Amino acid sequence: MRQASPAKRVTAASLPTPKMVDLEQYLQRLSSERRYSSHSLKAYRQDLVLLVPLLTEGGWVHVEARHLRRLLAQLAAQGLSPRSLGRKLSAWRGFFDFLFEQKIVAHNPARQIKAPKMPSRLPKALPADDSQRLLDFPQEGPTAARDLAMMELLYSSGLRLSELIQLDCAYHPQALGWYDAAQAQVHVLGKGSKRRVTPVGGKAVRAIDAWLKQRDEWLQKQPGGNQNALFLGTRGQRISARSVQHRLASLGLATGLASRLHPHVLRHSFASDMLQSSGDLRAVQELLGHASIASTQIYTSLDFQRLTAVYDKAHPRAARRST
Repeated sequence: MRQASPAKRVTAASLPTPKMVDLEQYLQRLSSERRYSSHSLKAYRQDLVLLVPLLTEGGWVHVEARHLRRLLAQLAAQGLSPRSLGRKLSAWRGFFDFLFEQKIVAHNPARQIKAPKMPSRLPKALPADDSQRLLDFPQEGPTAARDLAMMELLYSSGLRLSELIQLDCAYHPQALGWYDAAQAQVHVLGKGSKRRVTPVGGKAVRAIDAWLKQRDEWLQKQPGGNQNALFLGTRGQRISARSVQHRLASLGLATGLASRLHPHVLRHSFASDMLQSSGDLRAVQELLGHASIASTQIYTSLDFQRLTAVYDKAHPRAARRST
């Protein structure tokens, strides 16, 4: 039977009603059980709707791996990147797993297809001189002490953004993460609900001390403010991820950095500088909270790029490589 082109626009109103029920039930599961955000659910809906033109009167049970391969090929011809294709295939696998659990299909055709090979992407990290220039850049304004403390901590301890904003000033039973001033450490809850303890450098400790004094002043002006959160917004509540991203981007522009500054750049810079100085891959893995050392090994490639740049600049015969 001739298959419809995936380029055809499919709307919720045009979906066959029984098939729409299957999709909606799966999306409802993602929302209620897995707590997916509205943004993620919208993306999943767009990916799953692409499957509808493959349907025949027989329903999902007649969708085969060859149909999905053809659909991926058509999407690739339209210019979708391997990363986007991989995301769609992942969404289809999850949906057909759901249909299999519901005994609507006898097998998952999407699991017979290998995901497109992703191009390797090295993390962006600041050169050491740029990191120091950023952290030593004189700041002014009501949030200067807080912003410096956040940047120093991100660079000092290699925290993820989510780990930074969940920190409390001290331990309490409900704390997800906290700052231990006495030990100069942070206790964080990372990916996979894994806890780790990471040291805090001297400059970061001094920056946090300065911020804590100002934080007390903020809370005096905001009686209903969050008494536990280490980093606060101007209204006295726990600072949001978006606020941290905005502040770092603004500070990066003010400092004159060549690339956009975001929290993960400082985490990457921490990892790269630690690996370059110590050469201890396993220790850097523990500090970053990586479950697998393969995730940490990417920084060895980043470090090699720096070595290559030094070689090209310093070696008297290096210039011949480009001739």
